[in-house]
Amino acid sequence: MSDYCITLKPVYSCPASETPRGVKLPEGWSLAWHQAATLEAIRDPNIDVIFNTAMTGDGKSLAAYLETLLTDFCAVGLYPTNELARDQETQIKGYIDKFQPYSKPRVVRLSGQELEIYAENEGLKKAAAIATRTGQAEILLTNPDILHYLHRDAYLTRGDSPDKLWNRIDKNFDLFIFDEFHVFQAPQIASVINTMLLIKNTNRRKKFLFLSATPNKQLLERLKIAGFRCKDNPIDQSKYQFPDTANECSQLETQGWRQVSREITLNFISLEPTSKASETWLKENRDRILTQFQKHPDSKGAIILNSIAAVKRLTPFFREILEPHGLVVGENTGLSGKEEKERSLQADLVLGTSTIDVGVDFKINFLIFESADAGSFIQRLGRLGRHDGYEQNGQKIAFETFTAYALTPNFLVEKLFLGDTPILEATGIYDRSFFHHQIRENYRRINDFEGYYSRWGAVQSMRICLQLGHKTIKQQYESSQKAFQTACEEVFNTNLKKVFGRSKAWEREWQQLSGNGKGNPIAEDASSFRGFSPLQCGIYDLTESNEIDRFKTYDLPGILGNLEIEVMTKEGFMQLLKETTERIGQPIPKGRFAHCLAFMKLRTYREERLNWRFTYSGKLDAIADAWKVQVLTGIEVWQPENYWIGEINKRLKKQALVSYVIRRPVAEVRSRLRLPMHFAIYPISDQYSFHDTTAPYSIAFSQSALLLDTLAYSFKSQGGEIWIAG
Repeated sequence: MSDYCITLKPVYSCPASETPRGVKLPEGWSLAWHQAATLEAIRDPNIDVIFNTAMTGDGKSLAAYLETLLTDFCAVGLYPTNELARDQETQIKGYIDKFQPYSKPRVVRLSGQELEIYAENEGLKKAAAIATRTGQAEILLTNPDILHYLHRDAYLTRGDSPDKLWNRIDKNFDLFIFDEFHVFQAPQIASVINTMLLIKNTNRRKKFLFLSATPNKQLLERLKIAGFRCKDNPIDQSKYQFPDTANECSQLETQGWRQVSREITLNFISLEPTSKASETWLKENRDRILTQFQKHPDSKGAIILNSIAAVKRLTPFFREILEPHGLVVGENTGLSGKEEKERSLQADLVLGTSTIDVGVDFKINFLIFESADAGSFIQRLGRLGRHDGYEQNGQKIAFETFTAYALTPNFLVEKLFLGDTPILEATGIYDRSFFHHQIRENYRRINDFEGYYSRWGAVQSMRICLQLGHKTIKQQYESSQKAFQTACEEVFNTNLKKVFGRSKAWEREWQQLSGNGKGNPIAEDASSFRGFSPLQCGIYDLTESNEIDRFKTYDLPGILGNLEIEVMTKEGFMQLLKETTERIGQPIPKGRFAHCLAFMKLRTYREERLNWRFTYSGKLDAIADAWKVQVLTGIEVWQPENYWIGEINKRLKKQALVSYVIRRPVAEVRSRLRLPMHFAIYPISDQYSFHDTTAPYSIAFSQSALLLDTLAYSFKSQGGEIWIAG
């Protein structure tokens, strides 16, 4: 275990050469170069799609909403997490207070849970609730999931016209903003392309703005193929300066340049790439963390880890160490309650997962983080150095230093610092552009699943095309349907009639398997935004202090490895929810529990992860050798340490699961296919391999199965040998 330390220079952003027409800024404000360029592109009638790729912390949000603050231009902001949407709501309301627009735009935030509560409180169906809420906004903040589903009939009832919701929303709003879009994979990108093509071919021209410091080249190329007129604003290095001295910083500030990131001391901690290496290091170096706060008493810090369970175990550990010194420790993960997440924003030290590395504007000067690939490394480091300080009780508190610890696998440290010609030198000083380039070149890059678009993306297109032919709107959209079909076939390089034929074949296979059961599970997964979670369980979290936040959902694989639980009946769970709602007088959304596999009480988080695997009572060789997505039943879990697993298996083995099986162990599949950190692929054995130490097969479900299908060809044998396509 070794430490290597470098310094990253501060970053300054160039001011706009001139203020665009009609822009009246608050006193003391000026626009950055990219903010002015984005505003001009939004106003340009010859541009449909704008990509703003300014550096992290350079004010992309103001660039997105500036026209809405100046005119009656209406915008939809689409955010990948509810935390980011809440953060942006506060920021936008701050802009409105500063700019004081003559027609004060109404800001409405809409998430799935808030939509459900609003619909219940007002006695409305979800479609009516969406129509009401969106009709009350000039700035609508929501997520891409809701945009996807309201363009796919999801909230409508029998007899409604397919365009009942989306036609009104698409007409009312002028600009669709996609923030932090780099976090999405191919299925979500395909969904957004399909939605944009639907809007383009059924409505007057709209504007689409993508905000991301790491743009998606596949998206840009496909939008151009579809006929969108795109404006890409790549990072112009001349627009950023990385000064070496305080005097150079002062000169840039005199010329109007704005500091967007402070100088950072970055320590690389070389660790063995094992599951608990980071957690062990943090426990062993607790004094180093305490010393940071003692030496710099006004510090604010964050620890960002890959594992929810690790955060859940470490939060009480650090509370016990830091709270006697008057320091508040917060927690922010996918299993943290809403109240806990909100409190964490004010903590002295917050421990979290990806919920805090996607765009939430933390004011911190101390960061410890782990990562699994180049993208997550750069994203998480970008949380640090964005602010000079923070306000406390009306007083401005300034940060003295900015320090980061990267908990890094030893192979990356060796690539960067060791060898005859090391890329980086210990105690070296580097600018961000050079450093980010080296991380991208030398750290693990995940698969982009490019094959997904032509193989699965057009399933959504086919369904939308059928929707446009619905008897209630067929005549109105006849020309739009033809134009949409042509554009989709070009973008996804396929034929929608062939896609329709494939879909009917899946439907027939499902009917044979299920005994004439209705539906088409494979097509449903391909048409969804994030896929359906067949393994989702309802959780009553006894470790949560706030009663209203105790009702959660979590996937079975995460439960099997990390949680101590007690199985409940669905009736018992829903009765407890009802009693809690009545006692505290606040509604708890219950729609997310409708299709849960099982229900359980969460008692605590395990110190050591338990082993487990899926099992199949029959033979898996023929299933794996089919090399295709299939709907399987009869899958169970093997985990002898848990007495309650039999109860889960009674339900699980009846479940129809959209699956893909590969005849290789999970570790090999993950490594060779460069799968993302949290890609849902699991070990599975059959009756002939049940006693093998390592499960010889891997299985993925739902949307992960579709993604795996686009890569699995690289494991097919050629001449009796396993080969990988170049």
